[in-house]
Amino acid sequence: MSAQPSFSVRLADTPDDLRAAQALRYDVFVQELGSDGPMVDHDAGLEIDRFDPFFDHMLVCDDATGQVVGVYRLLRQEQADKVGQFYGEDEYDLGPLKSSGRRLLELGRSCLHRDYRGGPAMFHLWTGLAAYVAEHEIDLLFGVASFHGTDIDAIAEPLSMLHHTHLAPADLRPRALDAVYQRMDLMPPDQIDRRRATLAVPALIKAYLRLGGCVGDGAFVDHRFNTTDVCLVLDTAQMNARQKRLYAGGR
Repeated sequence: MSAQPSFSVRLADTPDDLRAAQALRYDVFVQELGSDGPMVDHDAGLEIDRFDPFFDHMLVCDDATGQVVGVYRLLRQEQADKVGQFYGEDEYDLGPLKSSGRRLLELGRSCLHRDYRGGPAMFHLWTGLAAYVAEHEIDLLFGVASFHGTDIDAIAEPLSMLHHTHLAPADLRPRALDAVYQRMDLMPPDQIDRRRATLAVPALIKAYLRLGGCVGDGAFVDHRFNTTDVCLVLDTAQMNARQKRLYAGGR
């Protein structure tokens, strides 16, 4: 019986670390999911954007090979001030979050190598994030998470369920910008098959919801990335005791 792989979690601190994160993102977001962008380097196989120099990049590495098998991109308020905005402000009005007086952390570009999905690598990525949140005394986590594809009719049921059952409170509710606003309340609650809709929600979004997360008002159809995005918000103070233990890696 083969031994379980051992993992380590750290922040990228060299150009090679960043390239390894961008290479994994290329494999997942470009090759698997069909996204593209003005700074994507197809020759080198790197998914790059202008925000990369300002984010912290959390890496999960397979200790046996040294390979980067998971990444998370993290942006605190002071880092966003340097770039001039949060990444998500290209899609959402984040005014309620920014005026809340709470310490913010934007999450993005979360992905795992295909060979490590469904195993302990994701657990290590989340526990590394929990340690980062504690170290920087973060109050609110938020970020854009995606459904694959841009066919709204195909995901009308899960989008409607998110809107009707997980809408963020008004004082913490981002709203998709008017120019790109895609309404999410596409079906009335009594026409939604809750089980079927839940199965159609991507795993990352479900993970946030299990921790007490909620969604902003409206989706954004991103044809460049071949995704439909929702904005997730997680108030760390609102987690119940069991959720906190799970989030920190306990039982």
